[in-house]
Amino acid sequence: MKVLITGIAGNIGRLVTQRLLDHGHEVIGIDRRPWYHPPEGVRVFQHDIRKRPAEDVFRTQRPDAMVHMATVTHLTHRSEDRFRINLGGTRAVFDHCNTYGVKQAIFVGRHTYYGAAPDSALYHTEAEPPMAVHTFPELSDLVAADLYAGSALWRYPNVDTAVLRMCYTLGPLRQGTLAAFLRGPRVPTVMGFDPLFQFMHELDTAEAICTALDKGLRGVFNVAGPPPVPLSVVIQQAGLVNVPIPELLFSLALGRFGLPKLPRGALAHVKHPVVMDSSAFQEATGWKPAHDEDATLLAFRTAES
Repeated sequence: MKVLITGIAGNIGRLVTQRLLDHGHEVIGIDRRPWYHPPEGVRVFQHDIRKRPAEDVFRTQRPDAMVHMATVTHLTHRSEDRFRINLGGTRAVFDHCNTYGVKQAIFVGRHTYYGAAPDSALYHTEAEPPMAVHTFPELSDLVAADLYAGSALWRYPNVDTAVLRMCYTLGPLRQGTLAAFLRGPRVPTVMGFDPLFQFMHELDTAEAICTALDKGLRGVFNVAGPPPVPLSVVIQQAGLVNVPIPELLFSLALGRFGLPKLPRGALAHVKHPVVMDSSAFQEATGWKPAHDEDATLLAFRTAES
């Protein structure tokens, strides 16, 4: 099977590429970033997915399947650029899938779609609405991209579409939203709050994406790894220092004193959990994470040494 990966030069994109190659698939990719030395046989086209040259890749290469990971998740990225890339790019690639006969499409989304609030359910199911639009406006473009990808299920019935809402990733690559928050050595928390955090190993993330592709999955699915862990435990096992800050001073302290910089909407995610029920994905695919929470945090902690 010929698989086109958008965002292939990213860390998870590279892991997915290697896993697909190991299982005999042909892989091509599109990314604005260069990948100077991809594995042998992998062709990487350095294009913007919103532009005509990216459409030409679909037209000339005729992939059987697409894995869409070319979305901007860095929370300090300019919102207008994020919106154009995340929503505009998602719309473009799904339109190309329909036009050029792609049989299967996977959209890799985020569990932050559900939002964090004191009155939300502890375990979110796929049927719940995207409360992140109200609790974390900075994520509205990712929510919109998720919803557009989901609409492809009825908009383009000839394309088997799967939307995967993935929890945070951690591991030796030390990349991603949670990894950036834990970059340390001091991690800010809101005094009086210790929310559960759900994460999985980077290798398990890549394996879950490839499993969804292999199984021909169709629909919307939550994807999570081991049981969630309190933020204080995550910080401790990552070898970092927990810095509790009163809520009134939290926003003022961010970006100072060696603490990470976060947008205002991130406050709710440091106070309240966003935990998903991923049983539907496990039942549909038989997939289970190979790394538990201790192994994942150990890989993250020891990556620098």
